[in-house]
Formats: sequence, structure tokens, C-alpha cells
Amino acid sequence: MPEVKIAAELREEFGKGAARRARREGRVPAVLYGHGTETRHLNLPGHDVMLALKTPNVLIRLEGLNNGSELALPKAVQRDVVKGFIEHVDLVLVRRGEKVTVDVPIQLTGEIFPGGVLDQQLVQVTVEAEATNIPQGIEVDVEGMEVGAAVHAGDLKLPRGTTLQVDPEALVLHVVAPQAEELPEAAEAEEGAEVPAPVEAEAPASEGEQAG
Repeated sequence: MPEVKIAAELREEFGKGAARRARREGRVPAVLYGHGTETRHLNLPGHDVMLALKTPNVLIRLEGLNNGSELALPKAVQRDVVKGFIEHVDLVLVRRGEKVTVDVPIQLTGEIFPGGVLDQQLVQVTVEAEATNIPQGIEVDVEGMEVGAAVHAGDLKLPRGTTLQVDPEALVLHVVAPQAEELPEAAEAEEGAEVPAPVEAEAPASEGEQAG
């Protein structure tokens, strides 16, 4: 996986007010931790972070730190629930050759055999891989799969050096028969059925009528 270089600056102001000012200036507040180091608070260029995070499990080389550059992986990303822009990023330090556990997206190719419906249960799978060699996706070819065919986690073809971290029997996807649609005749019968007129309750007799 290629590295993405991002210039980082240490953040000396904290709190919501400082974070809002940083965002107005086009920067994203972040924290960097891991390997027993003290947590460092950073500001990162917002546009660069947005582009980097388009790649799953992107490997980021942070430059401009006191002790030189550091390699990091995104651990958590907070986004504005309405506008979707990045509000904060948690980054974890990694070393070359180090094994990390990450979620990798499953990428489907091909088309199933006509007449079935593809039901995908997992859109990503947890694996262990070298921090500098994380697969960007795991491909599954569904070309020609018929009703009843299934792919389990243990069937996935993982790159060399990558190991599965979920139950091999976990269902990734299967092809099922389409649900039977309601017969048109039955629907028409229901639509044409007569609705009984409401029964009006007879008004109680007045006192004069009861006396007569």
C-alpha cells in the first residue's frame, strides 16, 4: 500500500473553541497515539485528510513532527452528521513489519446467473496483515453463481501474509430465490371486494314515544 504524506503541526490549543477555529481555517484536529508513546494532539490539512481517507486503511506518513516523520493508520473518524465533513481523526502509530488487525472491504465482480438474488451478509472482513501491506480490498467473483451457491469467510482468497480474523464459517454472501410475488388475480379480487355499508345504530326512542 502506498504511503500518503501529510504535513502535521502540533496543536497547543484545546477545547471546542480551538477545534472550531481550526476547522474554519481548513484544518482537522487529530490525536496520535500508540506504542506506549504520549498522546500527541495535531492539526492536519483538511483537504489532504479528506483525499487520504478515500482509501480504506490508508497508511499516512505524518511529517513535521518533533522527532521526524511517523507512520500511522486511521483508527476512528468523526464526521458532521449533516454536512459529512471530517471533524476529528484518531491515528495510531505503526511500524514497518508490524502486524495490525483491520477491516478490509469485500469487492464483488461478475454477475450471478439470472433468476437468483444476491444476498451479501458481509461488506467487509476482519484480517491481520502487515501495517505497510494491508490489502485495499478482497475480491469475490460471483460470475454465474446460481440459487443455493454461497461464499463463506474461509473461502476468501487472501493475499500472502494476510490471515483471517473471523469465523471461517461466517457467511459472506449467498444466492437466494426471489420472493414469490402476490398473484395479480388475488390482488384484483381484494381490490374489487365490496365493503359492507356501515350499520347505523337505531336512535333510542324519546320519552314521549315510549309513553305512546
